[in-house]
Amino acid sequence: MTVEEMKKKKQEKGYTYAQMAELSGVPLGTIQKIFSGETVSPRYDTLRALEQLFSDVSMVKEAAVYNAHTQGNYTLEDYYALPDERRVELIDGYFYDMSSPTFLHQKIAGEIHRQIANFIMDNEGNCQPLVAPVDIQLDCDEKTMVQPDVAILCGEDKVRKWGVYGAPDFVLEVISPSTKRKDYTKKLSKYMNAGVREYWILDSYQMKLLVYFFESEFCPAIHGLDKPVPVGIYDGKLEIKFEHIYQWIEKETKEM
Repeated sequence: MTVEEMKKKKQEKGYTYAQMAELSGVPLGTIQKIFSGETVSPRYDTLRALEQLFSDVSMVKEAAVYNAHTQGNYTLEDYYALPDERRVELIDGYFYDMSSPTFLHQKIAGEIHRQIANFIMDNEGNCQPLVAPVDIQLDCDEKTMVQPDVAILCGEDKVRKWGVYGAPDFVLEVISPSTKRKDYTKKLSKYMNAGVREYWILDSYQMKLLVYFFESEFCPAIHGLDKPVPVGIYDGKLEIKFEHIYQWIEKETKEM
């Protein structure tokens, strides 16, 4: 969907810029610049978030509308009945559409997964590094299935042929406009209550990393991307380095 088509949809639906920001998770200032023509080449994931907002089949806060009467009552049976190309997460009986990740998003997740995997292999560790898409039945019930960008699972007892049954030890989510509110609030609560030991939220738009190591009294810790950040579950023996990621983000920001 082009920006011109979105402008027509905006008029049809009568949305204000503030309503669009609230529903899509895209910052108000960004939306105003796109629709005024000040931003000529918006980021792909920003356009995807706005496109979902105006789509006839997907529009609600941070997620797609499926059926207002059944949202909250969906189960894994409904999850598995969806078409293979439809990527969603199921959280407490609600479906949340997941837009296709950008190239930068995948590079960031892949780089962090690489560093974790190398550390585990070099130290002959028993934990397993995971990268999306991997189904994780977080609460071991029928109403939640998530796909975090990166995770670490320690313990073979949770491994299944289809994915993971239970909470991983470590989870990282890379923020995108369409998932921002979900990752900062809903998933934070879900991961903490399910028994995830450590949760990282990497926000490339603000060049910051939030670290929730739930076993520490200093939670959350906020880091820039200019220095290595220790992983709590490894007592700091593993440090994730961000110099390449920092350069990738800076380059994309300059090209916007």
